[in-house]
Amino acid sequence: MAKNLKITQIKSVISEKQNQRDTLRSLGLKRIGQTVVREDTLANRGYVRTVAHLVEVEEID
Repeated sequence: MAKNLKITQIKSVISEKQNQRDTLRSLGLKRIGQTVVREDTLANRGYVRTVAHLVEVEEID
């Protein structure tokens, strides 16, 4: 059974570095409060680590 990550953007990207803005877009997040569900892969974990201060992450089944 594969696990998933529920990722919610909780802070704005204003005044953040361009690579962090790009990372949020690659995760599919565009606005505060938006939530996406992604597979729990090493690549997605790396994306989340890059923007950990901007998002809230929850593991779901």
